[in-house]
Amino acid sequence: MRVNSMIVALLTAPAARAFTAHTRKLSPFLTSIATKQHQHQRPRPCSYSRLLSSTSAEPFTSTGTPSTPFDDGTSPFEITTPIYYVNDKPHIGHAYTSLACDVIARYMRLSGREVYFLSGTDEHGEKVETTAKKAGMDPQSFCDEVSQSFRDLLGLMNISNDEFIRTTEPHHKEAVQHFWKQLMDNGAIYLGSYEGWYSVRDECYYNESELVDGKAPTGAEVQWLKKEDSYFFKLSDYQDKLLEYYESHPDFIAPDSRRNEVISFVKGGLRDLSISRTTFDWGVPVPGDDEHVMYVWIDALTNYMSALGYPNMEEGSNFDKFWPASLHVVGKDILRFHAVYWPAFLLAAGLPLPKRIFAHGWWTKDGEKISKSLGNVIDPVELIDTYGVDPTRFFLMSEVHFGSDGDFSNEKMIYKVNANLSNELGNLNQRVMTLVFKNCNKAAPAEIGTLTEEDEALLATAASLRELTGEAIATQSIDKYVQSMVSMVWDANKYIDVQAPWVLKKTDTERMNTVLYVLMEVMRHVGVLYQPLMPTSSNVILDQLGVPADEREFEHLGKEECKILLGREVSKPFAVFPRFEVPTAVEAVKA
Repeated sequence: MRVNSMIVALLTAPAARAFTAHTRKLSPFLTSIATKQHQHQRPRPCSYSRLLSSTSAEPFTSTGTPSTPFDDGTSPFEITTPIYYVNDKPHIGHAYTSLACDVIARYMRLSGREVYFLSGTDEHGEKVETTAKKAGMDPQSFCDEVSQSFRDLLGLMNISNDEFIRTTEPHHKEAVQHFWKQLMDNGAIYLGSYEGWYSVRDECYYNESELVDGKAPTGAEVQWLKKEDSYFFKLSDYQDKLLEYYESHPDFIAPDSRRNEVISFVKGGLRDLSISRTTFDWGVPVPGDDEHVMYVWIDALTNYMSALGYPNMEEGSNFDKFWPASLHVVGKDILRFHAVYWPAFLLAAGLPLPKRIFAHGWWTKDGEKISKSLGNVIDPVELIDTYGVDPTRFFLMSEVHFGSDGDFSNEKMIYKVNANLSNELGNLNQRVMTLVFKNCNKAAPAEIGTLTEEDEALLATAASLRELTGEAIATQSIDKYVQSMVSMVWDANKYIDVQAPWVLKKTDTERMNTVLYVLMEVMRHVGVLYQPLMPTSSNVILDQLGVPADEREFEHLGKEECKILLGREVSKPFAVFPRFEVPTAVEAVKA
């Protein structure tokens, strides 16, 4: 069920307490407001240009993002999700990774950077072949169907990926075979035989010492592979090289807890890696030996380059422009493949390594691990149908520190969406624009007075947002980016309550106009900078403010000519965010 209109909600007890606490925080500002307004000295008239240049803070106006040890802040930027395995339909983990990448990619684009945002599906391997047979389908038809469900999810969530790659595409197969030959030519691959523990679900080999109660560390079942011929990658040759690289590039793996895990794993000793199989057919054939198909990870990982046109590495090619990738975002369960195997493959091939790999955590539901057997799988399509796209995006990116595990419950989501979006951001926008529409002749104030210290302080905070949020996004601290925005809205709500323009309209219309103008300018910053997270809702806010569509990139924030134009017509405001009743919304998801 999608909630399309504003509804009056009965707050849960925690929400009611939060609302009460919020009111108490503001109570010192809400007493004797009318009396205080009469004590204001009447501001002197002020020209528009003078007001625009009067804020004390210097906004961050240059293009690009803050530089880091792993990113110069201006170069072309390739960001990737892992390619998703097509053994089942998409779940909340896929949505979470895609959304995180989308927020970063949108922020980079709005900062003036050239971005290549890649996603796709991993379609080879024993698990796909087996699942397709169980479904009574041939592997290609099965992959076509499931891959489309991932593509549909990206569209539904308003994900702005530039490319969607499938490992069954002819060009990708050619690229993988070229990469294999490159490794073979460099002496990194040899033919041998393998026997040992293997997890079909994880597509991963495990040592005896890694098993927990007879299962993989992930909880997946393992099976003993009888001795069979296999090509091996000389992974053991790269143990010291990888440790040296981790040491000299401390920001290569993030967060630090994951980096420490990887270093510990590598220090434990690396064995040569089996990279081909002969017991199934659904994979990329090994060049010159069709009895073998490639181990799925050497196939899958190469997508990050094949999507850029590899092996075409000529000057001016996409590979030349965007490789090495700026950022791989992955779930913590597949970090080993990205932070150990992938850089070893690239070192062996003589190719540059990606600049950074970030591993995020897992979601639980109501404190329990998500699994089919428990029947608590979170379907992202149901979330969007119930809460809408932007509220779902907001919750997933703000609820937990990005990189840590998080717990989902419908009650948490409803409370956060009601509190931060409906009560705070939506209500602020509604109050400001209603006052402007009704009291300023359906336009931005035509004349304003001199700014007070309170006005200057709020505008300075708004002007600092670009730099604050940029620093957060540059280090993948997405939750800090969101918190900066939430805090800005909180400050603006406190300001409007203290200034009380609804009282000023009876006592000092010039001051009322100034207050409303300041709030409109703050909302312009909020609307522009919230676009990476909530693109649709942010643009609705900017539409209501009358901000031209071609003045919504970050470079426009600090330009004098792009600030709210005095007297510019505005449209009649309407509610941007719905409010959810707890019983109704929760039952809709459970149904």
